[in-house]
Amino acid sequence: MEADWPEIERANREKRRELVLQGPAVEQRLEQADGALPPALFSLSLLNYLEVSRCPSLRALPAQLPLLQQLHSLVLRRNGLQQLPAGLGGLGALRLLDLSGNQLLELPVELGQLRELTTLNLSGNRLQSLPLELRRCAKLALFNVSGNELSAFPRGFFGPELALLSTLAASDNAIEELDADVGLLPALKSLDMSNNRLSEIPAELADCPKLKEINFTGNKLKDKRLEKMMNGCQTKSVLEYLRVGGRGGGKGKGKLENLEKDHIKEKERKKKREKKQKKDSGDGEEDGVEEANKMLLRILHISENPAPLTVKVTPNIKEVRPYIACTVVRGMNLKPGNALKRFLMAQTKLHEDICERRTSATIATHDFRLIKGPLQYDARPPNEFKITPLGRKEIKAKDLVRQLQVEAEEQRKQKKRPNISGLHKYLQLLDGKECYPCLIDAENDVVSFPPITNSEKTKIRKTTSDLFLEVTSSTSLQICKDVMDALILKMAELNKFTLENKEEESISDSETDEVLGLSIPTGHQNAEREGSLHLTLEQVRVVDMEGCLKVVYPSKTDLNMEISYLTIIR
Repeated sequence: MEADWPEIERANREKRRELVLQGPAVEQRLEQADGALPPALFSLSLLNYLEVSRCPSLRALPAQLPLLQQLHSLVLRRNGLQQLPAGLGGLGALRLLDLSGNQLLELPVELGQLRELTTLNLSGNRLQSLPLELRRCAKLALFNVSGNELSAFPRGFFGPELALLSTLAASDNAIEELDADVGLLPALKSLDMSNNRLSEIPAELADCPKLKEINFTGNKLKDKRLEKMMNGCQTKSVLEYLRVGGRGGGKGKGKLENLEKDHIKEKERKKKREKKQKKDSGDGEEDGVEEANKMLLRILHISENPAPLTVKVTPNIKEVRPYIACTVVRGMNLKPGNALKRFLMAQTKLHEDICERRTSATIATHDFRLIKGPLQYDARPPNEFKITPLGRKEIKAKDLVRQLQVEAEEQRKQKKRPNISGLHKYLQLLDGKECYPCLIDAENDVVSFPPITNSEKTKIRKTTSDLFLEVTSSTSLQICKDVMDALILKMAELNKFTLENKEEESISDSETDEVLGLSIPTGHQNAEREGSLHLTLEQVRVVDMEGCLKVVYPSKTDLNMEISYLTIIR
């Protein structure tokens, strides 16, 4: 067994508290064992983080699971699980349970015994009902059941037992009714019920004192006025409508009329803003004004770019980390306030979520002005290349990994830090690799060492406006593209937020909620001036050493979605 599962043997030998089993090699072993996890896994009594993901052969969990009494986090996403053992409820220390992307039809009532659970992700399964006992998870703060087949929440599910529930996501189900008891959730901040079959929204929702974000789009509501408000108004306005109009009393009628007057005034203010934009732009066409109210992202094709960047992939990378997608984004505004910090935090969140803690993919962002092309994506022995990691001095890759391993061991020895953090938690992704992946510029400098770090040489700063983006994966090219799509949309959203908040300082009170538009540069224009409204995406070709195309991003099949605040021009 130790020979078949070296990760488990290593975790046992080094007394590790974290273990990740995922990918083709693990899936192959599970297939050979008829989907059974090895018994040796459940002897790792020190584990507090266990992840087994992307293994369709894993259809059931063994009865020995409760032996892992120290588990704080159990991540079982994207497997083939069809049922859960009742013993899962015996993991008394469990705080996070991620079962997303499986084939679950039902849940054991014993899940209600997880009294320390704060995060429960059941999205992307086939659940048709939920056990009422889940409300006993009194510390639950985030509950995600999006993408299932639910028609309703259990009667009495919402109530004082879930006093800490702050995020409830139930989009893309078949829910026909939202119980009025939802108003009894004192900590609820975010509610997503989009794309269900709701015809009414309980007025009691307005009783949630901390509610800041709601999403009911994609439901056919009887109250068309409310439906329209849901699609276009802020949460505060919708909750006020429910508060004064949803209960239908005569006392609220006057308030409702005042609310409608406010909406009329808002429309008038919007028309004035559009008129001003029309005048400033010099464009007399109505569709020009409408387009100015949305961000515009221009995709600059290779043929339009006089100096396109190219990434050459060597054959050495094939067995190490073969997939890569790259692009250039021009026009980001990272100067105001904490715009740069928000961008870095967004990248970290993508690493934790869609990148699955970098096990599926890894993002690297660079200052494009500091990139010397063409680039080469290669795999080299760790003692044969150096890198200057972010915040560190130049060092050989082999010595960097050894240094991080020593630091990780020191973290493990600290009683108050049982879990390793920072770059150290990604070291296991290099286990068993004789060569390490690296991205090398035209000056033979390593600018990226995925999935660990990129180089101080190309570090982005507040003055950076043009960015080179790189996403690599050992799993698939499609994951690279999906992650890149998510990253670019997040960048557009952050740029919009930054520009709006910067603009608010100089406009009148009647224009404080104006939606800014992004004008489009032509050719190879550079949008570097502070406050620029330009945002351009340049295609980058990835080719083999003979120059044959492997991938270009974005292609015509990438970024194919409808975003309310964004118009993509190809």
